[in-house]
Amino acid sequence: MNHLFEYLQAECRGELFHGILPYWMGKMVDVEHGGFYGRIDGEDRLHTEADKGGILNARILWTFSSAYRTQPDPVYLQMATRAYDYCLRYFFDQEQGGTYWLLSAEGMPVDTKKQIYSQAFFVYALTEYYQASGKEEALTKAKELFFLIEKYSFDKARNGYLEAYSRDWQLLEDLRLSEKDDNDAKTMNTHLHILEAYTNLYRVWKDEALEKALKNLIFLFTDKIISSGGHLILFFDEEWIPNDHIHSYGHDIEAAWLLYEAALVLGDPEVLEQVKELSVKIAELTVREGLQADGSIIYEKDTVTGHVDTDRHWWPQAEAVVGFLYTWQLTGDPVWLERAVRVWHYIKQHLVDHEHGEWFWSLKEGKPNRSDDKAGFWKCPYHNGRMCFGVLHMRQ
Repeated sequence: MNHLFEYLQAECRGELFHGILPYWMGKMVDVEHGGFYGRIDGEDRLHTEADKGGILNARILWTFSSAYRTQPDPVYLQMATRAYDYCLRYFFDQEQGGTYWLLSAEGMPVDTKKQIYSQAFFVYALTEYYQASGKEEALTKAKELFFLIEKYSFDKARNGYLEAYSRDWQLLEDLRLSEKDDNDAKTMNTHLHILEAYTNLYRVWKDEALEKALKNLIFLFTDKIISSGGHLILFFDEEWIPNDHIHSYGHDIEAAWLLYEAALVLGDPEVLEQVKELSVKIAELTVREGLQADGSIIYEKDTVTGHVDTDRHWWPQAEAVVGFLYTWQLTGDPVWLERAVRVWHYIKQHLVDHEHGEWFWSLKEGKPNRSDDKAGFWKCPYHNGRMCFGVLHMRQ
């Protein structure tokens, strides 16, 4: 066994089971309205009346389901079931199908739009819960969402998936995930997490239509979404004309390993070989442009203005750990393992809140960013939890 890898596994096991998971179990369980609270701010103050996001709750469901599958302590299954029961009761639209974007603290719909990115995360989470609990209902719900995504979002004329719909599945004019995004018809981010969701679903449901969709998603990345230079193109119009002006280093390295994992689960040797080469290329580009002397990776670069965002956000660091480990496995070069450990050291030193638990949103100008949430709509136990699971499940 490689002692450096053993060390990293031990570190991630400790961070996951003694840091991340206890934080969410101890501080985010909503004892008044059910489910989980919607927000803890950067100063670690709980906001009990904050709205509850679908992405947050799907990611909580996925995290505790995966935790139980990794270490079968009944408390993790209890937390996963709490999330599952709440999601089915409040987030699922019983009349029109799909899941709502946002609920009030009391569980009433606040924003009923059907953002496909969010539907994909529920597929991902429900599939994981099915694997943890064996509950057939969860798999049935995941399949229902798969068919809805394929029915409404898949662009049969031009390929790919459109972004956002009204409650009754009419395409919206405002398609954005967040205010900082460009309002484009198709995005890398949504395609990446449909890919992730369909990969997980295909593990347990070898359906022909799902297989076709998963393979098509892989080729959308290899043929359209990944540029000739190796970066992900983030935004496209309906005709796949790119709006290419941002290099997002976290998304690059995240896609490098998610794409390879998808090809691995698909099980097509030719596709796997093609994706392997591409994944290594993307990882090498991330190192060349995004990796810093302190072991971390910067956030993004605007290629039009030349502006470089050097903040160290929590999630790109977590993705870099996993992405570098995958590249170590694919190449056999120990320098990738060393890079993964260096990123972890950076996370542990600068982003983990050793006083209150969980991770800060980012390191900004050398200081922890307390302006953004510790837990909230986008800040979930997903990227950092998935990093730990990825390290613990990886074999040498």
